[in-house]
Amino acid sequence: MAKIKLLGLPYDLNSSYLRGAAAAPARIRLMEREGSANTFAEDGQNILAGEVYDDFGDLNLMDLSPKAAFQEIKTAVRAIIQNGDKLVSLGGDHSVAFPILDAYTEQYPGLHILQIDAHGDLYDNFADTPFSHASPFARIMETGKVGSLTQIGNRCLTTHQREQVKRFGVKIQEMKDFNFDFLSHLEGPLYVTVDLDALDPAFAPGVSHHEPGGMSTRELFHILQNIDVPIVGADIVEYNPIRDHQSMTAMVAYKTMKELMAKM
Repeated sequence: MAKIKLLGLPYDLNSSYLRGAAAAPARIRLMEREGSANTFAEDGQNILAGEVYDDFGDLNLMDLSPKAAFQEIKTAVRAIIQNGDKLVSLGGDHSVAFPILDAYTEQYPGLHILQIDAHGDLYDNFADTPFSHASPFARIMETGKVGSLTQIGNRCLTTHQREQVKRFGVKIQEMKDFNFDFLSHLEGPLYVTVDLDALDPAFAPGVSHHEPGGMSTRELFHILQNIDVPIVGADIVEYNPIRDHQSMTAMVAYKTMKELMAKM
């Protein structure tokens, strides 16, 4: 059985609105010791470091340029997964998904992606920053190495992003039409990327971009627990401790990590 590895990616220089997501990995890990929950997932597995997963710590990405950070992340991810091990990454802003996925598509040609997110992150060119956290899925889809991209929870598509959805053949279920039917159409191997702003701000206030009308934590966990194809990797991104209230969102992120690992 492939091991699960945990890697922190404390990087937020590609954020378009607020900085702060770089502090997320450390705060999420803290919930195992100082949070109000135990280490068990809902299916009964005890998600313990050193037993279920190995914690590889955080990459040192401080002060790196976006291009240099991309290469550092991709190199680290490639090394971790080359023998079939699975990886859960803690961002960081959502731009970290591009180098992760660039490494993953080398290991898994035709990789399928499930993106749980309030936003499409499909901008062709956002603020003249190709590595922007508003663009990682445009960048990875441009490579032609992805089998499919399914987006769930989107509730603020712009005209440009709708055009990008058509351009890349993205399978999308906007939040206004939310249901769980998409689960039966997912294919593997699957990579799951969870942007915590997919959740309504009432459930996850500690994100940089508050977008009302999102899903509940229960709906998020139902999705993760009912994926029936192999999950080869995942990330949890866009948690911003600066905007959190009494570690509410940190606890959501930590529980999301446990549920993902239990499913993997």
